[in-house]
Amino acid sequence: MTEAPLLLLAAVVGYAVGAINPASIIARMRGIDLHDQGSGNPGATNAGRVLGRRTGVIVAVLDILKGLLPALLFQVVGGESTAEMAGFMAVVGHITSPFLRGRGGKGVATTLGAILGTHPIWVPFVLVGFAIGFAVSRRMGIGAVVGAVVLIGCGIAAIPVWEDALYGIALGLLVIVRHFPNIAAAWRDRRFVARGDAGG
Repeated sequence: MTEAPLLLLAAVVGYAVGAINPASIIARMRGIDLHDQGSGNPGATNAGRVLGRRTGVIVAVLDILKGLLPALLFQVVGGESTAEMAGFMAVVGHITSPFLRGRGGKGVATTLGAILGTHPIWVPFVLVGFAIGFAVSRRMGIGAVVGAVVLIGCGIAAIPVWEDALYGIALGLLVIVRHFPNIAAAWRDRRFVARGDAGG
């Protein structure tokens, strides 16, 4: 198969796998709509909050696999560029799932799976960034944003391999854009504390 059809196939398969949302499926089996519970996000963190920690861990693992497995498959079939396409589109599918009318998750765990399947050397740096962001803010969303910034840095460090660079930068930006509400909330809290409005 020539490169262009293989890239298209990787995009379609990655998107289709990413669009399947384990959190929503498990929640609906229990008669719950995650969009109406907790943060309203159909992802692992909210699943853990609403359905219990064990369910949250299961969802996180499944979401990681959604990014990892398509990337690994196309790494074998077509090489790095097709693997990156599959991993990236798995994240896009998770975020814009047509099964959820475009109201998918924030893509953090699926992004982790995608980079595990393509550039595992980036993973420790991203996880350290996440850990620092969470330790400072005590917010999972801010931890994810810091990890995404580190991921963008990994992409920049990949220059002049432009495919790898664009992959890392694009994935990081997707996660950051999806976390704008978390960033805004953290900024509001910071302002309240700085003005002495936090109470005591």
